[in-house]
Amino acid sequence: MEGKLIIFSAPSGAGKTTIVKWLLEKFNDKIAFSISASTREPRDGEVNGKDYYFITKEEFLHRIAKKEFVEFEEVYSGTFYGTLRAEIERIWMEGKAVIFDIDVIGGLHLKKKFGENALAIFVQPPSLDVLVERLRGRGTDTEEKLKERIEKAGKELAYAEKFDVILKNDDLDKACQEASELLLDFLK
Repeated sequence: MEGKLIIFSAPSGAGKTTIVKWLLEKFNDKIAFSISASTREPRDGEVNGKDYYFITKEEFLHRIAKKEFVEFEEVYSGTFYGTLRAEIERIWMEGKAVIFDIDVIGGLHLKKKFGENALAIFVQPPSLDVLVERLRGRGTDTEEKLKERIEKAGKELAYAEKFDVILKNDDLDKACQEASELLLDFLK
């Protein structure tokens, strides 16, 4: 398992975080979550060092200059996300595969960088309308932020074919079962 990465990417609201959390509970002996660094503010209930490494934009840019990231991106205007090299190495040292819950472009960067050692899974929502419904249902974003997420989601759906697998999430239980089969098969 050492040296392997399982990448879950999707537009915001497609269900990737829910699926990844389910897999982590079921296979915590085989996989560990890669905690991303971000310059955004924590949401209610999010914990630094558990959900994300929340750092300032200045620190983020400093770490880019020191080449500490395996991938990073300005996901939304002024908001950076990235994967620290040390985070991947920490998980491999535990003898586990790394599992990612990451945006679409970041997922493709990781797949390109790690090739056959990475399984890139695109979580596809039933439709853009359902995605919009889910995002509105969260109630976590302003109308302006919601519009930004919806516009980004439309673009991200076009990248699905670039992933190793497209996992349709129109039934969460079924999607979780399929995700577990993909994971076990890849880790053989």
